[in-house]
Amino acid sequence: MEPLNAEDPVSIGPFRIVGRLGVGGMGRVFLARSAGGRTVAVKVVHAELAAQEEFRRRFAREVEALERVGGTGTAPVLGSDTTAAAPWVAIGYVPGPSLRTVVGDEYGPLPPATVRALGSGLGRALDHIHGAGLVHRDLKPSNVLLTVDGPRIIDFGIARAVDTVTDGGLTSTGAVVGSPGFMSPEQVRGERLGPASDIFCLGSVLAYAATGRSPFGTSDSGVHALMFRIAHDEPDLTDVAPALTGLIRACLAKDPEARPTAAEIAETLPFADPWLPAGVLARLGRHAARLLEAESAAGVAREAAGDATGEAADRTRGGAAPGDPTAGRSAGPAPEPEPEADRQGSRTRRRVLTAALTAAAVAAAAGVGYALWPFGGPDTTTPDGRGGGSASSASSSARPAGAVPAAFLGAWEGVLQGSPEIPRETIRIELVQGAPGAKTAVYTHVGDNRLCMGRSRLVSADEDKVVLGESDVTTSVPPQRCMAAAHQTLTLRSPEVLEWSSGTAKATFHKARTGSAILPAKYLGRWRMKPLVDGPDADRYTDEVTITQGAVGATVFRSLNAYPRTDEEGNTLADAVNCTRTAILATTTPPYVLGPMALEPGADSECVSDHLGSYLVLTTYKGEEILQVYPMVDTEPGEYHRVD
Repeated sequence: MEPLNAEDPVSIGPFRIVGRLGVGGMGRVFLARSAGGRTVAVKVVHAELAAQEEFRRRFAREVEALERVGGTGTAPVLGSDTTAAAPWVAIGYVPGPSLRTVVGDEYGPLPPATVRALGSGLGRALDHIHGAGLVHRDLKPSNVLLTVDGPRIIDFGIARAVDTVTDGGLTSTGAVVGSPGFMSPEQVRGERLGPASDIFCLGSVLAYAATGRSPFGTSDSGVHALMFRIAHDEPDLTDVAPALTGLIRACLAKDPEARPTAAEIAETLPFADPWLPAGVLARLGRHAARLLEAESAAGVAREAAGDATGEAADRTRGGAAPGDPTAGRSAGPAPEPEPEADRQGSRTRRRVLTAALTAAAVAAAAGVGYALWPFGGPDTTTPDGRGGGSASSASSSARPAGAVPAAFLGAWEGVLQGSPEIPRETIRIELVQGAPGAKTAVYTHVGDNRLCMGRSRLVSADEDKVVLGESDVTTSVPPQRCMAAAHQTLTLRSPEVLEWSSGTAKATFHKARTGSAILPAKYLGRWRMKPLVDGPDADRYTDEVTITQGAVGATVFRSLNAYPRTDEEGNTLADAVNCTRTAILATTTPPYVLGPMALEPGADSECVSDHLGSYLVLTTYKGEEILQVYPMVDTEPGEYHRVD
């Protein structure tokens, strides 16, 4: 959890804001308390998205889906206002890390007993979701939270009612909905989706929990190749314990009719208590303690500030008007009784599933070792292919005149959220020589839907530590969204690695390049996305980007998006809407991070700014270079083909 800043509300509806949990492409998420003391997570839609009627309708559908599920195996809706100037929804806070965080970052693959209990808990949750007439459509490790009482499924942003799904896994523009590596064959082929699609995804999630990887590999060879493997290849269940292979193979059947139902999985699998390894349980306990400390500290700070200050802050920050929580809706009508043939098929599938699990359990090895949770400092291992580049580190004995040790001079880059390969928030600091009190550091920060650049004053420096203090903002995208950087400390660990901290935030930085020509030549030039529409008007739709050379802080990315204007009935008109946006380069280490895209002056009134950072990846598919532009959220990239 992060502390609130000057732009954050102190209350939303009837909920008092305690701190910030994060930010995504849809909006900001706050930790809050109800009047009765319940801890909740409040999602508030970004202003630019709230101005779009279509997005408001989509957000209202998400809230409705959450309310229909009602909280079994998920997070319950405790209040919402989808018609407010800044639409919001409050859900019960789930005090646990995601499966992706536990397996991918902190603990590693889970023992078979835990994976079986995970399957049981997720089966119960999916059974409730499907019973409410919904298909989740995006079940993946980052959407599964682990708690002491069992797993919880979150993020219903693309859930759809079963009786309204007519486009399978496709959006209205033809883009596949879902996450590569955790999709079903039906999603890949764009077919109509039913509850069985979620079961296939569950199989992939369980395989990931057991091995730490997707059973169909990664997208390193291209997203299309990954989707082909999902649709046609058998899963790679190497390293999956024999006690789990029967369950996972049943879920990953290519034929949806051959997969077990969520109810059958829940009924077949046992749920042990405690179900998590000791190291993970210890982590949950520490997380709960930190949460209570943070809430207590926030309460003390607000009490000291006084009610009058809080009211003034409400007016200044634009807090939402108080209102009662939206009443939860019922889970919908009960499903109709199964026909006799369906009941017979259900019993048959359950017997097959039970037999497979029993046989696998007999063959399973008896011992499982528990790894200890790493609660130490940030990982200082340098990823392959990252770091020094052409920058070199001088020894401290060659220190120039001034207070900054030579080993600190130059540029450093680190990832504050995400990973080096999938950054979600980054910061770069470039240090020059100077005396205490001089502005010796230039920082570039991308995250929280903004790019901020500024200069920081040197407070102190010695052989292994540099402290930066007062700073000013020189660049803000969007305008006036940045605050001056806080007190920062840089601690040298090696000539190529240092530790950065600011308040409670910490990260590992690596030596980075400087100069005016950062991007490799193969990135430069014009790139165009293949048309998403057919017909006589296809050539009126353009999605093109141009990449030029430059230094950090320079505008190197320009996009052109053009499409025919339409009237109120949706008929295309003769004139076109042309939207040109630009983005600033923020890092020198691949993948190359860009700040949010800003509209060029004089843009058409229909154009909307994209207040979201992104990063560039160049890949090859069937001998052709493809430029992938990834938003700094968990979603699919835009893919562009070279024009010149």
